[in-house]
Amino acid sequence: MRAKLLLPIVMLGALVSGAYAVTADDPYAWLEDVHGAKPLAWVAEQNKKSLGQLKADPRYQKNYDNILQVLDATDRIPFGTISHGTVYNFWQDARNPKGLWRRTSIADYQTAAPHWETLVDVDALAKTEKQNWVFAGAECSPGEVRCLIRLSRGGGDAVVIREYDLKAKKLAGDGFALPEAKADATYLNDDTVVFSTAADGATSSGYANIVKQWQRGTPIAAAKKIYEGEKSDVGSSAVSFHTKEGNFAFITRSVSFFETDYFAIENGAAKKLSLPRSADLKGMIHGALIAGLREDYSGFRKGALLAFREGAKPQLVYQPGPRGSVESVAAGQGKLYAAITDNVVGAVHVFTTDGKNWTGKVLALPGRGSAGIVATNEFGPEAMFRFENYLTPTTLYFDAGDDTPKSIKSLPARFDASGLVTEQFEATSKDGTKIPYFVTRPKNLSGPAPTVLYGYGGFEISLTPSYSANFGRLWLSHGGIYVVANIRGGGEFGPAWHEAALKMHRQRAYDDFAAVAADLEARKLTTPRQLGIMGGSNGGLLVSTVMTQIPDKLAAVVCQVPLIDMIAYTHIGAGASWEGEYGDPADPKMRDYILSYSPYQNVKPGVKYPPVFFVTATSDDRVTPVHARKMAARMEAQGHDVLFYENTDGGHAAAADHKQAAEMWALSFVYLAEKLQLKS
Repeated sequence: MRAKLLLPIVMLGALVSGAYAVTADDPYAWLEDVHGAKPLAWVAEQNKKSLGQLKADPRYQKNYDNILQVLDATDRIPFGTISHGTVYNFWQDARNPKGLWRRTSIADYQTAAPHWETLVDVDALAKTEKQNWVFAGAECSPGEVRCLIRLSRGGGDAVVIREYDLKAKKLAGDGFALPEAKADATYLNDDTVVFSTAADGATSSGYANIVKQWQRGTPIAAAKKIYEGEKSDVGSSAVSFHTKEGNFAFITRSVSFFETDYFAIENGAAKKLSLPRSADLKGMIHGALIAGLREDYSGFRKGALLAFREGAKPQLVYQPGPRGSVESVAAGQGKLYAAITDNVVGAVHVFTTDGKNWTGKVLALPGRGSAGIVATNEFGPEAMFRFENYLTPTTLYFDAGDDTPKSIKSLPARFDASGLVTEQFEATSKDGTKIPYFVTRPKNLSGPAPTVLYGYGGFEISLTPSYSANFGRLWLSHGGIYVVANIRGGGEFGPAWHEAALKMHRQRAYDDFAAVAADLEARKLTTPRQLGIMGGSNGGLLVSTVMTQIPDKLAAVVCQVPLIDMIAYTHIGAGASWEGEYGDPADPKMRDYILSYSPYQNVKPGVKYPPVFFVTATSDDRVTPVHARKMAARMEAQGHDVLFYENTDGGHAAAADHKQAAEMWALSFVYLAEKLQLKS
């Protein structure tokens, strides 16, 4: 198990009802009581102010309608998972805001208008049960008899897990069920699940610490404990693989965010495996576990993709070059697929083995963009892939098993890209490192223009080219420039690129982002009075930090679901799970370093900061709204230009349905348009 952090939201959990103050002199500690009456009254006043100002701009309603039209469009690609002969899909639209979990056959899915069979109508279920259910995923048993359904109240990480009977086509009253908690479960076979729930015991990060095996027909109290981790761990959970060799389940003990111990579940007991802690388990094929390396191991370099068998030397599947990265991996029936980038441009490779050596080839997908894995079939030869870039709408490719993917569905263009161009540049950071970034702009640009610079820079997450209707319709179509920075801390060039900005090197990520901003000005693409920055989650920490460090170079900041108080972060939400990324502020040496950049401690009165808009959610039980609340309150008290908006639902995504997402993006782009003077 790896603790969660939101993927960048341009497309971490202890219970959050209490207070977390670690500094007695923090005048805004009272805002840490997430559901307290006084903090919620403050939130209501802030929302009234922000919504009143931004919704008064006539562009707001146009933006909202524009984005909602795209989100609810029926010509979207219904991405799905494949199991046996079936494709499963979760779908939301205007008639089904909470969504439908549905299925169709593989053959029917490839047609222009598949005939979907609804399995769970989440809107109807929420109405019947009088609960604010948000669908959080499903997993079916290897024999495709029943499925585990995850439901969240309001979109947080805590879920209720229930079993669905595929034959009866209803939630099973006699099935496996787990009460609301930070929990997970997986099928070992049709009649056995392995689960972990924080209700049985939680780590200091708030995640489950005990793994149990539960046999059908027995009460949950009879479930057998097969593993218990340490309180100081991030958490422990189970993962299963269903292959032609049989069904296999493993325990992942996340010692830290980037260190994992692995155990095979054999006869109801946990057997420790010899994988290194730096291994990142990706899948299983032909009896071998497939994992990426975060550190050098046994003669293999970090970033390598390896096949592990107990008692044997690991086999090399693929070693990326210095500007490459293995982005994702999925095992199919007899084939291993990997999405691999070179200089942030992607391709999908397919690998096979004769038992001794692995051979691979690149699938015929378009270049100069992002090529990714959508789904593979553990019980058949089929696989699906996608391709997109900043100006090319997403296309879905289907591979029947002959390594010749064919286009079966394409997203219609959501904006006119004929007058736009995407270029890749490099900026030179403070220490001389070259930082790549993408610029999408009008071809006939006659001078500096309003620009939004987006970044993330953490947790080995890469920002690869993606097609964004939001930026296309609401920004690029009005003459604005959209920039994505591939700064250190991300995974664009593998583990080394990530490690370069870990802990005591965190400042490098902020220097990289500032270098891209300076390079944009040097290229005369924009000016400080026309440059805005945007980021969410760890990216929210990025933009709030850079705001305090180069305030005179920026004209606006949109900071979404952020971390900000880095001295207190380990005591807020799931913060303790990210010590492997940021370090422990309880360590005096680490605390001094964190204090040098932590936005909450570095924002000051008397400094002219750019206007900032904070967006968060009450139901976010990962990062929580605490960081954004306190920073907004402190900046407002210091006399800075601040707006704050807190949605009730949505969890760490800050939006639980299409209307909430449309509102969040409409508010954000109106704010940027006003501050950067984008033409209507």
